[in-house]
Amino acid sequence: MTHPNDSTLYANHVATLCANYDRILSEADVRSAIVTAGQLRYQFLDDRDYDFAVNPHFKHWLPLTAHPKCAVIYTQGARPALLYFQEADYWHLPPSDPDGVWVGAFDIHVCRDDDELKATAAKFADDAIVIGESRDAEFFNGAEAAAKGVFDQLHEARTIKTEYELACMRAAQQMACHGHIAAANAFADGCSEYDIHAAYLDAMRQRENELPYNSIVALNEHAAVLHYQYLDRDAPDEHRAFLIDAGASYAGYAADITRTYGNGDADFGGLLDAMETLQLAMCDDVRAGIDYRSLHLGCHERLANVLLDTGIAKSGVSAEQLVDDRVTWAMFPHGLGHFLGLQVHDVGGLSKASAKELIAKPEGHEALRLTRTLAADEVLTIEPGCYFIPLLLEPLRADSETAALLNWPLIDKLTPFGGIRIEDDVRVLDGGRENLTRNAFNGLGC
Repeated sequence: MTHPNDSTLYANHVATLCANYDRILSEADVRSAIVTAGQLRYQFLDDRDYDFAVNPHFKHWLPLTAHPKCAVIYTQGARPALLYFQEADYWHLPPSDPDGVWVGAFDIHVCRDDDELKATAAKFADDAIVIGESRDAEFFNGAEAAAKGVFDQLHEARTIKTEYELACMRAAQQMACHGHIAAANAFADGCSEYDIHAAYLDAMRQRENELPYNSIVALNEHAAVLHYQYLDRDAPDEHRAFLIDAGASYAGYAADITRTYGNGDADFGGLLDAMETLQLAMCDDVRAGIDYRSLHLGCHERLANVLLDTGIAKSGVSAEQLVDDRVTWAMFPHGLGHFLGLQVHDVGGLSKASAKELIAKPEGHEALRLTRTLAADEVLTIEPGCYFIPLLLEPLRADSETAALLNWPLIDKLTPFGGIRIEDDVRVLDGGRENLTRNAFNGLGC
């Protein structure tokens, strides 16, 4: 398998970006683009900065994720230039000298202060637009911020991953899998959410601010909170279930993996096995040319059959009725998945290939983040779930007709387990898919 640091792989990636920028800038009748890394933000009434979040369009060019004020300047048909901000500073450690597979792809200009940065940009950026925040445009002497149409086209170009990007994403998968194995072991040892998360970070050798998103580490009922945001320091009296939705970053590219574990309870274990089978079937359906909306709606049909097979829905009820009465929605209220790449919820998921208009979401499924017809070398998540969320279940119980469809004693038993989500990251192929997550776990012998 090719490593992300392969120089040919990276050179081909930059050549693809240059071709895309040539086309997009030409269509916008603009000669140059200043792609900014972004600037630090400071807390209100304080001199403490927030964790730096790099502009994803900047790290599309090169794997610098902790370098504020740097910028790539691209002029149509020319070799890209890099303004490398290496401030003369003794309060903080400046960036090290440029080094890495990316160095040979750029004309590099080291800048020591803001004035030098602005003056150097003025030499190279003729008739330039800024691909970044409005304050970045103001920083570079009031250069014009890119119009929405330019961003739309850049986002569209990002939906198809180069071989370099795929290599980075495979590396991120391997890192995240190490963390997930450590987290599962910590759950089995009876640890708290906080200690499970610490085990996850330690196994990956990443800090929290290096992750692509805040980890969800949820024990028992907390698994029914879709974006559960806390980490209890004390372990619960009983470990019934554990859901972990946690990723890793490699060279700016994200992994996004979810796993759920039980304590051996037969009913929850049976549901967990059924959801594993459902999730794998959904992954197997991924291929170029399929409408992702149909995958999402098909997942609800499969979930209805899971509810019947596990006894959560009563015998004699039809799967169609469970879908039509929104029982499956109450137990699976989020979308099946989303694009993945430089951002965990990557751009372009709702737009047509022309990037000029949006593709409608299925009625009643407003949480779906991906509505496109899939194309080869897109990367997306497949993450079906089944949750016992009192806020959504109580209206079903209060409606006599809907209540009659469900086995409430079993639901009440399973509610303290929270819920189940299983998520893999999948590359679309012309004739099928590459399951990046399962391949990474298999490579570790899991």
